Amino acid sequence: MTPKERAGLKSLEAALGHHFSQPQLLAEALTHPSAAHQGAAARRGYERLEFLGDRVLGLIVAELLWHRFPQDDEGVLTRRQVALVRRETLAIVAREISLGGFLVVSSGEDAAGVRMNTSVLADVCEAVIAALYLDGGLAAAQSFVERHWVRHIGATRPPRDPKTALQEWAQACGLSLPRYTVLETTGPPHRRRFTVTVLVDGVQPETASGGSKREAEAAAAAALLTALGETA
Repeated sequence: MTPKERAGLKSLEAALGHHFSQPQLLAEALTHPSAAHQGAAARRGYERLEFLGDRVLGLIVAELLWHRFPQDDEGVLTRRQVALVRRETLAIVAREISLGGFLVVSSGEDAAGVRMNTSVLADVCEAVIAALYLDGGLAAAQSFVERHWVRHIGATRPPRDPKTALQEWAQACGLSLPRYTVLETTGPPHRRRFTVTVLVDGVQPETASGGSKREAEAAAAAALLTALGETA
């Protein structure tokens, strides 16, 4: 770890509200796959931590919702959680603490603007949550999540994800259920882009892209709802 990186991590620790006894965990969480295994101080990228962070975030948010909304049934709680752990919400939090500026990337990816990419910022945020959990236990991760998710948890009504909203609209109109088809998959393995079209019989189809099939399907469903003058 270079002196510049070490100084940067100290600055980020203040934003995270946690001093790392294992700073290599935070360094790994901030390493883009394009910069992994490079140089004398080679380290892996953030993907493994991202995997763990996704589960840690899900647990913390589920418990927060369980306490916050005691009258909600499982379906409503699930819709609230989906909105809170989606990439867009994670990216908002990542931008609030300027995570993109701490990301270690290859020069090529840096020039391509990867630091501002919503999917990448979401992945890094999940990796940082995992690093907090591994270094400071659930309490450290929970403190961070509670502090930065509180205003999102306080939504006035439980959101519906676009796919559910489109399905309910189609059923209410007596139409076929939405069908999603992947038209194209592009990009390197660590930065896939999926292009998906959604079709409901008798309705003009819509197409959208995303960093995962789920994200692309949701975007396509949202686009079709917008075209229909509906909202999720």
